[in-house]
Amino acid sequence: MQIDDLTLTLFSWENIPPTQYAAGSGNSSGNSTLGLLRISTDDGIEGHAFLGSATYSAEIDCEGIIHFLKPILMGADPLDREYLYQKMWKQNRKVSLRSIGAVDIALYDIAAKAAALPLYKFLGGYRDAIPAYASSAIMLDKTEYAEEAVKYKEDGWAAYKIHPPTIWRKDIGVCQAARDAVGNDFDLMLDSTWAYTYDSAIKVGRAIEDLNFYWYEDPLADDDLMGCIKLREKLSIPLMATEYSPGGFTNYVPWIINKATDYLRGDVAVKGGITALLKTAHLAEAFGMNYEIHHGGNSLNNWANLHVILAIKNTTYFEVLLPSGAQKYGVIDDLEPDSQGMVKAPEQAGLGAKIDFDLIKSKTITTLK
Repeated sequence: MQIDDLTLTLFSWENIPPTQYAAGSGNSSGNSTLGLLRISTDDGIEGHAFLGSATYSAEIDCEGIIHFLKPILMGADPLDREYLYQKMWKQNRKVSLRSIGAVDIALYDIAAKAAALPLYKFLGGYRDAIPAYASSAIMLDKTEYAEEAVKYKEDGWAAYKIHPPTIWRKDIGVCQAARDAVGNDFDLMLDSTWAYTYDSAIKVGRAIEDLNFYWYEDPLADDDLMGCIKLREKLSIPLMATEYSPGGFTNYVPWIINKATDYLRGDVAVKGGITALLKTAHLAEAFGMNYEIHHGGNSLNNWANLHVILAIKNTTYFEVLLPSGAQKYGVIDDLEPDSQGMVKAPEQAGLGAKIDFDLIKSKTITTLK
């Protein structure tokens, strides 16, 4: 089997609800551009992936795939994923991790389809379902967080994560309101999106320790290794960092050996694909650490994340970022937790998602070849 074509179709995503998850980020225009990556083989098997998100247009990364990665892939055996990954990684100064990740996902999609297996089974399945947690957007008032947390608890979900206003005193009030609303028998997490100084991070951390929060995510700058070392020494709540720590797979090492975080973090978009996630999950397991996989930014990335989660043992939850209208597009019958708050394994070969090719055709901007 050989790769005989690669195309990237850019298509528009419109009427996206305005959202914000961190100070200074978000999508206020209501529009973005996604990319459908299609890798074809001479056996007739195709692999797919999406590029981009509601807040990050595929136009930013698309040229790198065509100019630098396509020449590596053409004529290659798509099953030689490790070889191709190493070749693509050597281009990381010219192309983004998102671009490498999209190609890597499409290659895994081909391999699992060729084996006639759902991707998680192809990877070596560990389980066939995972509990979901709802992950908030930033809201104006603490009562909104409290009401939303109660809704998802009543709907049977496993946990609720707060993306707070990122003003530390206000954030403590939000956390207190959410805990008061849901009681003590429901997991709550805080993702402070790199917003605090060290002193503020300690104050918030101690407050949510008292509120029995499940984890404390990204309170300090994404490259503040030393600050995280000191913070972890002061707190007993599990600290989570490394979602956007600079570099690729090998740059998890200093966070591990310096005991700067309790949990590692990543997803197929920001860490460069399924290959990188599997390497990291196994590295984390060797050190007795969880690798909590993050939301992927678009529908197919979330399907890819789910397959990895189902193939490893050291992830607790599947993240569902809210609102769904800002996270799901281009897939028919997209992922949704069941009445028990569980996300079930896909049953079809490969990624198993039903891509809405008719929608993509109607919204096509251009196809790069």
